[in-house]
Amino acid sequence: MGRVTIVLIAVLVLAIAGGVVWLAYTEFPAPSTRVEKVLPDARFPK
Repeated sequence: MGRVTIVLIAVLVLAIAGGVVWLAYTEFPAPSTRVEKVLPDARFPK
């Protein structure tokens, strides 16, 4: 039972480390659509 637990923990740690490395080195594209929203003047105090 102890050996199986150690193997499962090792696999879990390797999967998390692989995910972190993948997120660190993957280039995500920036949004290409422009967002414009009109804010009413009533929202800003004078």
